Amino acid sequence: MLSAMLALLALAAFAGLLLYAAFSDITRLIIPNWVSIALTAIFPLAALAGGAAPAAIAMNLAVGFAVLAIGFLLFQFNIIGGGDAKLLAAAAVWTGLAALPQLIVWTALAGGLLAAALLAARQFMNAAAYPAAITHLLEKQNGIPYGVAIMAGGLMTIPSLPYLASALTLP
Repeated sequence: MLSAMLALLALAAFAGLLLYAAFSDITRLIIPNWVSIALTAIFPLAALAGGAAPAAIAMNLAVGFAVLAIGFLLFQFNIIGGGDAKLLAAAAVWTGLAALPQLIVWTALAGGLLAAALLAARQFMNAAAYPAAITHLLEKQNGIPYGVAIMAGGLMTIPSLPYLASALTLP
């Protein structure tokens, strides 16, 4: 029972932090550093509570570090934002190698849909007719809030995450 409760708390933390990051990215085009730090810091606790070996936890952290390194390279070439790189790396810590391809595919699909929708909206909608929270998304010079896509990718991988999947099954 305690293990199921801890898995449910871990699921709430993972999903809640991803949702907060997406909301922050939509409203301010900023993903606070503390969100990525919290996601990364909570993972070892959730994994230990789920019975993971320290070597497995270290491997997941290494995967996250590798994704962070690639993300910073993409940031240097102005392909993604710094907050996006950090959030994707933090989510990758939770997926490890096993579910990383799913995270990347779901994030890319959601990002493509998001970009297409925003580009169409920016082309055909009058930004002045909407509240400020919407107006800044419709301004052509602003980027795409890719934290939304990362959130979608992370949430779609939950059934494949061994430390969170058990929270989805009823006793």
